[in-house]
Amino acid sequence: MKIGICADHGGFELKETIIPYLIKNNYEVIDFGAKQLDSADDFPDYVIPLAKAVANGEVFRGIAICGSGVGACIAANKVSGVRAALIVDYFSAHQGVEDDDMNLICLGGRVTGFASAEELVLAFLKANFIGAERHVRRLKKIQQLENNNN
Repeated sequence: MKIGICADHGGFELKETIIPYLIKNNYEVIDFGAKQLDSADDFPDYVIPLAKAVANGEVFRGIAICGSGVGACIAANKVSGVRAALIVDYFSAHQGVEDDDMNLICLGGRVTGFASAEELVLAFLKANFIGAERHVRRLKKIQQLENNNN
């Protein structure tokens, strides 16, 4: 299963820690950058290509990391078909997929510890959309808004 990941300078160290963890858990990782630490880089340069790959089905799900996770989340949600959330707790990591079909998780490299990030990412990746009628109904309303804005 292909998983896309990206980070700017604020999330670079966390990204570099998560990649081997994903590989150890039998995920194929596509690194959308940054490939090296550069304090002058900009998160949209990495998050937007990752979000497009998630929306196009090139990767199963995505993981975007910046300093707080907020900017990555804002950028990712500008791409039609992406349902991204800043995740800081275990429940939301899986519930966001189960109820809202979240397909991209955002983390804060400066606020999320390594062990916590591993737990959150695995909960996100192992969760499945339940597809209850009320959840599908809500997603259709969001998709309708996206279609009207394009």
